[in-house]
Amino acid sequence: MRTFLFAFLLICLSANATRGQHATLDSLIDRWTQLQRQNWGEELWPDLSQRAFDRSAAEARMLLAALERIPYDSLDLSGRINHALLRHQLDDALARHAFQDWLVPLNAEGGWYTQFLLEAQRTTFARPEQARRFLRKLDSLPEYADQQMHWMRRGLELGRTAPRAILQGREGVVDACIVERPEDSPFFQPFARMPDDWPAALRDSLQQAAREVIAREVTPTWERFRRFWTEEYIPGAVEAVGISAQPGGRAWYENRVRHFTTLDLTPEEVFETGMREVRRIEAEMMAILDSLGFEGSLQDFIQYLRTDPRFYARTPEELLMRASFICKKIDGKLPEFFGKLPRNSYGVAPVPAAIAPTYTGGRYSPGSLEEGRAGFYWVNTWNLPARPLYVLPALSLHEAVPGHHLQISLSQEMEGVHPFRRRIYLSAFGEGWGLYAEHLGVEMGIYEDLYEHFGRLTYEMWRACRLVVDPGIHVMGWSRQQAI
Repeated sequence: MRTFLFAFLLICLSANATRGQHATLDSLIDRWTQLQRQNWGEELWPDLSQRAFDRSAAEARMLLAALERIPYDSLDLSGRINHALLRHQLDDALARHAFQDWLVPLNAEGGWYTQFLLEAQRTTFARPEQARRFLRKLDSLPEYADQQMHWMRRGLELGRTAPRAILQGREGVVDACIVERPEDSPFFQPFARMPDDWPAALRDSLQQAAREVIAREVTPTWERFRRFWTEEYIPGAVEAVGISAQPGGRAWYENRVRHFTTLDLTPEEVFETGMREVRRIEAEMMAILDSLGFEGSLQDFIQYLRTDPRFYARTPEELLMRASFICKKIDGKLPEFFGKLPRNSYGVAPVPAAIAPTYTGGRYSPGSLEEGRAGFYWVNTWNLPARPLYVLPALSLHEAVPGHHLQISLSQEMEGVHPFRRRIYLSAFGEGWGLYAEHLGVEMGIYEDLYEHFGRLTYEMWRACRLVVDPGIHVMGWSRQQAI
């Protein structure tokens, strides 16, 4: 009996300790979530002062030290996932602070300026207070833009900029924000689609306030940023395309490899993986050429695909219709393969015109049930000769369903987990799921002919080539010509 009581006591003490560790972990996650909201501004803009950066890093160090005192093996499965994800985020925050990544707030796709443009594209108002909050954000844009330009100038002084080659020709995005009539501004659009059941006087007053703040603050800010962009930043930007040519660049690239893969890989290992994948995919492509009876090389076949008009839409509307049809076809197959489907819906829409010339072929823009906003599969309808129809099935499977929309929406709807798990996005998992969705399309019967199967392989080859070219440029000192 004494032995039984002693064992029972140990079990109770162990259970209490485990509950305490989970509670401590939850409190650390709560604190980190609160800091993220403070740092990135729930209503307005993040504080980009050096003091704010240092304060955030100090908090991350304290949280990381507290996290390391929680025995990982003592947690249940959900707790271990929370522990690993929080560690991943804290490590990333400290790495970004050490490298001062705020000196280069942009990349080949855009940066802080395109992010706000996309925010305006997605924003809808369910309550008047949301509209007033967006007005306050517009009103404070000049101060935020000044902070961004301050750090970009500091980056110029230190030789820390985006490569000049990826910056030229990007001012078109900013030009779309410079308008004579406030109603033509992309930042007026959320006020143009306010709910019809709001009182007319309220809608009129909010729209008038938007016109005034756009004319007074927003448009002049974009005019100022454009001058800075063309007269200071592009002329002073570094010419070397590889990050290793910049101070601390190699160490930063190695850190990014570990961060995005979540694996302890070196750039050289990524390169070798890419080379193996290129060989594998090329063999699969050649098998398709044999099945088609095509006489010629792989390059000959690609040239044929690029020049035959039957593989291309004639109008943007046709491209959107084809993408929409494929998505509905996939929708009809989903219940056969998934026991749980998301409650939120998604739509198919063109990539916003202002960013389309420098944007990818497609992208998923997440929705939110809480905010009453559907997700959107954006299809790039700019430059139709570069948008072959035979890649649309793979693109739709990846970006819409069962790819990003299904995975992200189900994550948002998860029950019994800490809320931060519903919002977190890991590239290794999210993009890995998208690639799996492309493969699943074979089993689902989505690819209708060998050309569409070849289209799927072109996306695989595109990624494999990036695994080769990216470390080649950033670590191995490749030139642009070597990459080509």
